[in-house]
Amino acid sequence: MKKLAVAVFIGLLGVMSFSASAGHHGKVKAYWGTSGMFGPFDIRGLIPSLPEDKARDITIPISMWVIDHPKGIVVYDTGNNVEVEDNCKNYWSPGLCDFLKPSQTKETNIGGLLKKLGYTVADVKAVVSSHAHLDHAGNIEMFPNAIHIFQKKELYQGWWPEKFQGRDGKGPFVLADLDNARDFNYLELEGDYDIFGDGTVQVLSTPGHTLGHQSMRVTTGKSGVIILAQDAIWMQENLDGYPAGLNYSVQDYNKSVTRLKMMRDLQGAPLYMGHDGAQWEAGGNQWY
Repeated sequence: MKKLAVAVFIGLLGVMSFSASAGHHGKVKAYWGTSGMFGPFDIRGLIPSLPEDKARDITIPISMWVIDHPKGIVVYDTGNNVEVEDNCKNYWSPGLCDFLKPSQTKETNIGGLLKKLGYTVADVKAVVSSHAHLDHAGNIEMFPNAIHIFQKKELYQGWWPEKFQGRDGKGPFVLADLDNARDFNYLELEGDYDIFGDGTVQVLSTPGHTLGHQSMRVTTGKSGVIILAQDAIWMQENLDGYPAGLNYSVQDYNKSVTRLKMMRDLQGAPLYMGHDGAQWEAGGNQWY
């Protein structure tokens, strides 16, 4: 009888746990915003493997996501630093400003996006940075009281990048984005992680573009499971077999692309890329 009672008790705990988790699924929502746009410029500046007959000028979004979970607000990427709005060539290298042509404004930076959605910077419980490049971790210093979720390797990468990505602090890794955030509260990951413990907001390790790039899988009440690739997959051309530039490892990059594609296909989940202009036009600036 004691064994039966214990088994029943454990079963009830499992049902209660599942019910609590399932209850959160219907309350989670995610908003797809952008930290302005880059471009127009020749797509081969980002995807040099693309043949000339497929070249074209593109204008691309700088994707950011705001995830509203019953246990707290999560920001996934903070976009370009606010300095690029009026001071780009003194903050980034002039060559980057001239090529990328950022269009971010105070209304479209992460602070402006949160305000538009009815939140404040202080409301944000956690900031997940896909990686430490200038257009993804540019404003982490705006969130000194949040928990910052990085792959541990990526924190080192931000301070000591691969040489081909520049170590002068003015390349894709901008030291000024990070220098006042050294003492922040970091959750340093070495792989995947379930942020709230209920399966609804998950970090996925997807190295390749950088040493510690991470994507996300979110289960929303409105749209079900969605997969947020960020720079693991920039745009459709990457899915078509043309690797993105700036990869520290093409082998790891291809493994991460394959992983996300398989998750998409097996789970029937839409895959949102970090910089695809057509996908943004069809589904940006809305809740999921």
